[in-house]
Amino acid sequence: MVALGLAFVSGTAAILVLAALLGIGFAIAQPAEFALVPRVAGEARLTVANGRVETARYIGFTVGPVAGGVLAGAGGIQVAMIVNALTFLAVATAAAVVRCPDLESCVVAEPTEGRASSGATYLVQDRVLAVVMAVAFVSLLFMTASAAAEVFFAKDYLDIGDVGYGLLLTSWTLGMALGATLLPRRVASGMLAVSALAAIAVQGFGIAAPTLWLVPALAFALFFVGGLAHGTKNVLVRTLIHERVPSTLHGRAYAAYNALRNGAELVALVAGGLLVTALGARWTLFLAGAIPMAAGLVALAVSRRRLSEPAVSGAAA
Repeated sequence: MVALGLAFVSGTAAILVLAALLGIGFAIAQPAEFALVPRVAGEARLTVANGRVETARYIGFTVGPVAGGVLAGAGGIQVAMIVNALTFLAVATAAAVVRCPDLESCVVAEPTEGRASSGATYLVQDRVLAVVMAVAFVSLLFMTASAAAEVFFAKDYLDIGDVGYGLLLTSWTLGMALGATLLPRRVASGMLAVSALAAIAVQGFGIAAPTLWLVPALAFALFFVGGLAHGTKNVLVRTLIHERVPSTLHGRAYAAYNALRNGAELVALVAGGLLVTALGARWTLFLAGAIPMAAGLVALAVSRRRLSEPAVSGAAA
C-alpha cells in the first residue's frame, strides 16, 4: 500500500515520508525472511537455501534498475511505481503460500530474554560471531567507499568509458551470483567462520589489486574474483548466524547485523566521497580493498583456534 501510494502522491515531503515508511517495512521484512529460511529449508539444506536467497537478491539488484528504466521510459514513472507495488504483492502472496515441513517448525517461542537488544548482545557474546562481525564491519566501512571511486577509476585510470564501467560492475555482480550459488555449499560447518574471513580477504584483494596494475582485462578478472568472494562471504555469514544463534533470536540477531551493515555503509558512502576528493579515485579504491583484506588476514592469524569453537548446544536452528 505504501509503494502504491508513492505512485500517486506529489510533493517532496509526502514522497520522503512514504519512502521512509517503505524502508521501515523493508527493515522488518528482512529479519522475518532470515528467520523463515531454516524453518522452510531445514538444517541440512540451510547453506544451499541461503545461497539461493542471496543470488535472488543479486539478480534483483541487477535487473531491477534496468526494468524500472524501461517501464518509466515506456509508460512513465507512475507505471513503474505501480509495477513496483505489485512486486510487494507478489512477495506477500509467496509468503502466504509457503509451507513448512511441519507446523511446529514455523512456530517459534518468544525469546526468554524479552529485549530487542538480545540479538545484538548474542552476536557480541559469542566468541566466533564477535570476531566475524568485527571484521565484517571494518570490511563494509571501507569497501563501500569504493562506490564513490569506481566510476572515476574506470574512466580516468582504466580509460574504458561508460560501457567498460558497466562491464566492470557486471563482472563483480556475476561473480557474486556464482559465488553465492556454487561455493558456500562446499564449506564444512566447522569452517564457516574461517572461510568467511578468507572470503573477506579475497574480496578486498579483488578491489585493491586492479589499482596497482592499470590493465582493463586484469581489472575485469579481479573484480569477478572479488565478486565471487563477496557472494560467498554473504552466504557464509548468514549461515553462521543461523547455526550459532538460538532459533528464537534469529530475527533479532539478523536485525542487529543489518543495522551494523547499513550503518557502516552509510558512513562509508560519505567517507568515500571525501576520500576521492582528498586522495583521488585510484588510492581510495586501493584503501577500500586493502584495509578489509588486512583485517581478514589479521583475524585469521590471531583467532584461528577460536574460530573453530562449536556452537552452544541448542543454538542451531
